[in-house]
Amino acid sequence: MSADAPAQTRYLITGAAGMLGQDLQLALAGRDVTALRRADLNITDADAVAAAVEGHDVVINAAAYTAVDQAEDDEDAAYAINATGTEHLARACAATGARLVHYSTDYVFQGDASEPYDEDAPRDPLNAYGRTKAAGEQLALDAHPEGVYVLRTAWLYGGGGPNFAKTMVKLAETRPEITVVDDQLGQPTYTRDLAEQTVALLDADAPAGVYHATNSGECTWFDFAREIFRLAGHDPERVQPTDSSAFERPAARPAYSVLGHRRWLEAGIPEMRDWREALADAAENGVLTSGW
Repeated sequence: MSADAPAQTRYLITGAAGMLGQDLQLALAGRDVTALRRADLNITDADAVAAAVEGHDVVINAAAYTAVDQAEDDEDAAYAINATGTEHLARACAATGARLVHYSTDYVFQGDASEPYDEDAPRDPLNAYGRTKAAGEQLALDAHPEGVYVLRTAWLYGGGGPNFAKTMVKLAETRPEITVVDDQLGQPTYTRDLAEQTVALLDADAPAGVYHATNSGECTWFDFAREIFRLAGHDPERVQPTDSSAFERPAARPAYSVLGHRRWLEAGIPEMRDWREALADAAENGVLTSGW
């Protein structure tokens, strides 16, 4: 490299062993990337975070506490990772001038809207997990307002871990019929698309702030399951609708989780493709298998 050539951007991925973390590594292939698993970096340790962030230009935080139901009984543990750990990363990035990408969730909203949530809609979580993610957003934005991207996403599936799509394929192989709720509306999001959209955001040097990073369109879990069955070569009529009362769980789920994509358009970046197109691509990539 010549003396006046620009330095290569150095990326740090936390939670690199997870489903999204694996796709982030694929999206950043060929670049200078440090990929740290939970065993390599505990983001609740402020000193360890500061040491890990040092020397990097961009930190992408894919580490999270995602056990939604368990968080109802252990909110402190969820808060330590989703809120305090996120704040540690933001403060470390602020100290070095690095940019931070932090992934949040549709669960920061109550889920009682009738039109897509705007990025500026007030947070109003309805469960413990949502409260910890909402706190993490605010702590990060407060600590490093000019250098934090909060990417809210939802209904993730991909090739690198357990998820709804793989569960549906497994059930298709073992049960003659299944029931899936038809009264929760959201946006299935392919982790490969999310990873590539993250890189596009960073490459565009877009303004910091909140972005809704979900595939376009909307559907219910029932619709999603039927499309999974169809693409996996199973009869979608084997999926029957039910309502949420049939699946009582410790944590309440939002009935409406559709997120608006205004800020992508303002930044001059196309929004993510329709969920059906993404799912079809995922099927071609071998994601719709029962194993992982």
